Amino acid sequence: MLTPFDSVIFDLDGTLWDASAAITRAFQAAKNSVDYIENDVTLAQVQAVTGQPYTVVYERLFPKLPADKLDEYRALCARHELAAAVEHGGAPYPGLEDALRYLRGRGYRLFIVSNCQLGYVEAFFQHSGLGEFFEGHQCFGTKLLAKAENIREVVAQYGLQAPVYVGDTPGDLAASQGAGVPFIFATYGFGTLSEAEAPTRISQLADLKKLL
Repeated sequence: MLTPFDSVIFDLDGTLWDASAAITRAFQAAKNSVDYIENDVTLAQVQAVTGQPYTVVYERLFPKLPADKLDEYRALCARHELAAAVEHGGAPYPGLEDALRYLRGRGYRLFIVSNCQLGYVEAFFQHSGLGEFFEGHQCFGTKLLAKAENIREVVAQYGLQAPVYVGDTPGDLAASQGAGVPFIFATYGFGTLSEAEAPTRISQLADLKKLL
């Protein structure tokens, strides 16, 4: 990287940890509590929508549900998902703590901006024990803002002069561009981007040591 950065803003799901198995169980538990969802919710379906704004996830998974049922099921899933995140959590990607410790040691300020619901980032902190490394975070559930706006808000709130965003989906790239922040693509996550679209990339978290 040619530009010196002062801070790193991370996406969460698909970038720092993989909680898709716990989320799938939560969606399935919500499905089992109602009589209007016919098909089981699969891990592949959950992974396909990971990283989308929280409201969009349900519209894509259940496009034929009437609005009132969609709202009801979304609320049920939200409760089950947050409970699953708190109880079971996800699996941090290999080398996460070492990479965070390295970045903090080099003087980088660390943040999280995710499209998750309110309380989910705190569940990540609880399960991973890595909350001490992060100065702040923002999520879709706080104000229902798009990720680009949440990135801009973190930049403004904390007075960041040269941040970079690390994410794993085309949506993360678009959010970075919308916020005017450089982007590092985590190829090990849930999304796909060509090298032309995202030339700066990591295949594991340890690669951040080479870039930053």
